[in-house]
Amino acid sequence: MGRKEGYVVTDSGNQLDPIQFEVLRNALLEVTEEMSATLRRSAYSTNIKTRADFSCAFYDSQLQVVAQSFAQATHLGSAVEVVPNAIQEYGVDNLNPGDILVLNHPYIGGGHLNDFTLISPVVYTDKIVGYVANIAHHVDVGGGAPASLGAFTEVFQEGVIIPPVKLVANGELVTDIFKLILEQVRAKREVAGDTRAQIAANRAGINRLTSLFDHFGLDTVESGIKQLLAYTEQRTKVELDKLVRGVFTSEGWVDTDGITDEPVHLVVSVVIDDDGVLFDLSGCDPQRKAPVNATFAMTFATCAYVLKSLTDPDVPVNDGFYRSVRINAPLGTVVNCVHPYPVVGGWETQMRLTDIILKALAVALPEKVPAGTEGMICHAGFGGEDPRTGEFYCFMETLAGGYGGRAHSDGPDAVQCHGKNTENAPIEETETSYPVRIARYELIENSEGPGRFRGGLGLRRDYLFVDHEVSFTVLADRDRWGPHGLFGGLPAPKASYVLVSDGHYEELNAKATTKLKVGDLVSYRTCGGGGYGSPLEREPSRVLTDVRESRVSLERARDVYGVVVDVERWAVNEKETATLRAASGPLPPP
Repeated sequence: MGRKEGYVVTDSGNQLDPIQFEVLRNALLEVTEEMSATLRRSAYSTNIKTRADFSCAFYDSQLQVVAQSFAQATHLGSAVEVVPNAIQEYGVDNLNPGDILVLNHPYIGGGHLNDFTLISPVVYTDKIVGYVANIAHHVDVGGGAPASLGAFTEVFQEGVIIPPVKLVANGELVTDIFKLILEQVRAKREVAGDTRAQIAANRAGINRLTSLFDHFGLDTVESGIKQLLAYTEQRTKVELDKLVRGVFTSEGWVDTDGITDEPVHLVVSVVIDDDGVLFDLSGCDPQRKAPVNATFAMTFATCAYVLKSLTDPDVPVNDGFYRSVRINAPLGTVVNCVHPYPVVGGWETQMRLTDIILKALAVALPEKVPAGTEGMICHAGFGGEDPRTGEFYCFMETLAGGYGGRAHSDGPDAVQCHGKNTENAPIEETETSYPVRIARYELIENSEGPGRFRGGLGLRRDYLFVDHEVSFTVLADRDRWGPHGLFGGLPAPKASYVLVSDGHYEELNAKATTKLKVGDLVSYRTCGGGGYGSPLEREPSRVLTDVRESRVSLERARDVYGVVVDVERWAVNEKETATLRAASGPLPPP
């Protein structure tokens, strides 16, 4: 098995012309991209149509992932786990052409309950030759608070739980199932519209695949898929062989679990040897009756994301790649919870785990690994009766933060870090679609982690409710400790969540639901990314630019970076800067 003289060679010895191989490889990928375009353009909610909180995939008849659109890296784990498990549980013999299964069950390969997975068999020449599926985050699935977010103690409080059932049978919507689901949710119009968009996406995928089979022939496509998976597996192994051998460890914490003040301890050991990479998470805390438990699929997504980030970007993402993801995550821990422990905030644990794994690898891969990022999903969810329509509405989004400084560049400002990979919702669309005003939306000065290359800035986003009462949930983290720095870089300041009511300011817990009255405002101030390298090594001209752009204050430039700025000339005072830096010893965290 290998690539020789421009040919892709399979175990059987069959050769596929490299041009045809690339055409087929990209055609299969475009099937999932067309599914994504269909879903996004047909969706109702801001979370899907604007923020792109969804993913699409195609599987072969053996339930191996062949192609996957890259909208949401956090869905990497579900893509691998949920579809094979759902088909096995439901039974392939119970599927017919035109059927679509729906599920959101977290313990058979899913994430939290908001993620609906729709699965369709692809039937060609009267046999199932594959499956298409998409996963999308719905704005509400019922449960104890609007947007189905909250500090819950068991999964039953989080919303409707759907095992694999037929939502569409023989091409027709099963209205009883659809009605049953919608009766459990608050935002019925959006959930119904988004679910229909998911149905349309699967149908688009089936239509495109049928055209592909007609054009190339089923045998050619199936042969090409086998070669693609073998090619990917080989490319992945070549990439992993380049990594430094050793055992690399790190630890960290989720600040609170939402029920108690006790932090959640996460311990990582990354073993890189001749067999590849093993992620050993056996030292992580036991699962808790609190909303911070990650399912195995969530944890798998973390490890797959890290592994992908360490390999050549050209390596395809399919089963050939996933075969190299080896994990030890014991059952009953916060990284592999069991029924009925809550999972709605498991993505917060998953995001923190990503940063901790990368921190463990920083010594071995200093050129590739960034300092600590925002490191949280940072949910904002609220709902109430829309005074414009009289309908109950729900809104959910995740807030961006700073990316960590890197070996040769600053971290980007206000981005959805790592596996989140969603987009920031525009003010105009949010205010048009929902009864809320975004009073402030801006970068936060001095929120970076100082370093030779600083972390990106966090952002501030203020939600003001002028004409109705609201239930508002913060499901986030980082209100105790900010993201870590690397190689002498300093940590970024922590995040905060503030309620302003009748002129009074109150710090909110990072995992809490609050009842708001008319005129109340909730302000999110997310953290920036950690710094990379000593801030005293940062080029003074870069510090000057940061000051002029209101990213760093004059005082912070002087006290942390050791740079004196002459504001009359808007220039660096080189003499005073040199003197200050020469006199500076190790700097305390800001």
